[in-house]
Amino acid sequence: MKEMYPKNGRVILHVDMNSFYASVEMAYDPSLKGKPLAIAGNVEERRGIIVTCSYEARKFGVKTTMPLWEAKKLCPQLIVKTPNFDRYRAASKGMFSILRTYTALVEPVSIDEGYMDITESFEFGSPIEIAESIQKRIYEQLDLPCSIGIAPNKFLAKMASDMKKPLGITILRKRDIPNVLWPLHSGEMHGVGKKTAEKLTSLGIYTIGDLAKANEVQLKALLGINGIRLKERANGTDHRSVDPESIEEFKSIGNSTTLPRDVSNQQELNHVLDSLAETVSVRLKRKNVLASTIGVTIRYKDRRTITRSKKLENPIQHKEEIAAIAKQLMQKHWNGDPVRLLGITGFDLLDHGLAYKQLDLFSYEKDAKKEPLLKTVSFLREKFGKNIIETAGEHSVDQSDDVGTATSFNKDFLRKLPKNEYEEK
Repeated sequence: MKEMYPKNGRVILHVDMNSFYASVEMAYDPSLKGKPLAIAGNVEERRGIIVTCSYEARKFGVKTTMPLWEAKKLCPQLIVKTPNFDRYRAASKGMFSILRTYTALVEPVSIDEGYMDITESFEFGSPIEIAESIQKRIYEQLDLPCSIGIAPNKFLAKMASDMKKPLGITILRKRDIPNVLWPLHSGEMHGVGKKTAEKLTSLGIYTIGDLAKANEVQLKALLGINGIRLKERANGTDHRSVDPESIEEFKSIGNSTTLPRDVSNQQELNHVLDSLAETVSVRLKRKNVLASTIGVTIRYKDRRTITRSKKLENPIQHKEEIAAIAKQLMQKHWNGDPVRLLGITGFDLLDHGLAYKQLDLFSYEKDAKKEPLLKTVSFLREKFGKNIIETAGEHSVDQSDDVGTATSFNKDFLRKLPKNEYEEK
């Protein structure tokens, strides 16, 4: 399948879930399928706003951000649900878990969309076969529809995924730009909002094609450096890489390294795990969080990749504890073949202030000795604020989280949540 991939360029997918919140509610309650459904805040109040709606509701003219009273007027039979973010986070985790089985280069953009760089994923088939496989698995395992764009860069992949909804797959090549993109109104271009589109009309720029041919001096005077960037995108140029560590919303922190050579010596691999554990520990401490689950990623010289994780009884943060769990996982799941990449990820993160210990016989005595000090610290925090006293590891200086891998889900993922996580608030 390698001949189906470019020799020099990249192959980028943009996976975009269709009517995500509404689709998750339908997966949870199949009786809602085929009915006009909207997710809205303040359901009891007329001034509530539509967050998202099903395609059945859209046929009546119901739209996102529309006032609830107006939506009800257009569609009297509209079913309205309040958002359930525990449910949506669970579905999102399941979706990204599936994406990461094809490549480690997955960049979440929001709870319901992300980019994938599959340039080196040819063992899974051609780009279109990978997209079809992803779409099928998300639908079969999670009962959720998605659209996928396939292109040589992130901008074109995003534009492509918007072209066929729901359950569409669109390939957009650079040679397609003049016929497919340029006739569109500039406001339909990703990165061009309503106000920017209005500004562009002042220069006689109405379509993406007009923007592609616009005068750079005028664009820079009107929009600054963003004007030049938009012109580049209109011509299909986008040099941004898919960065798994670019978003903060996904609460997992990890680090991985590609080894300079294939390594099969266990002692060498343990040294690498020690180094990775130290980095993950520092990042956890900077974020003032502890990891409830530790995962290890092993990639062999033939590019086979496995990810294994262990749910912990007590959340951890220190490098020695992280390294110990990582080595346990490595010893259990490494088949002895030469390794090219190793990674450690901490996920299911807990805020340091909310983390708790399930004390056992070995830790009870040590913790009991700290009790008088902890009571004093608690009193001072209650009186003067929680930040009056901090440990050395609690100072947050890092502004970006690292995105790690997630465990796998199946189609019953919603019903496997603890009851209080999926009941309506």
